[in-house]
Amino acid sequence: MGSGESVLYGATSQVDPTDQEWLARVEQHRQRRPQGWGLLEVPVALPETIEGAGAGVCLLVDSLGTWLANLLEQDGAAWQQTCDRLVASLEQTSAQVILVAEEVGWGVVPPYPLGRLFCDRMGQLTRRVGAIAQPVYLVTAGYAVDVRQLGHPVPKS
Repeated sequence: MGSGESVLYGATSQVDPTDQEWLARVEQHRQRRPQGWGLLEVPVALPETIEGAGAGVCLLVDSLGTWLANLLEQDGAAWQQTCDRLVASLEQTSAQVILVAEEVGWGVVPPYPLGRLFCDRMGQLTRRVGAIAQPVYLVTAGYAVDVRQLGHPVPKS
């Protein structure tokens, strides 16, 4: 990153040593990252990781969707507390935090309950994070669009 801050890559995936295809993807991703970046594996403890990052650090979190998937079996109340803690950690940190988040609202609604739960929670999570993030970019087809500059907030439904 051009900011001069030290970069920590926050990987949210869980690695299953028996899944060779996933291991190959993780390795390919590791090879593409600059050597000077640190690595934090944070499949669940993302709020705590953000809380622990201080000034002079850029924490690149990849990705919110994978982090959510790791916690998908939390009941509604526990998930709400987890989201509240994540948002609070983002509001209070002195680190620069860059979050990668998947957009789930553009496809077919999954025909199974767990898939619908994921989509609903991901939509709610990205809306909450987007409300406090500055800037907010949508990256598609190799282009980054500044959503705050071009868009207007949609009232909550």
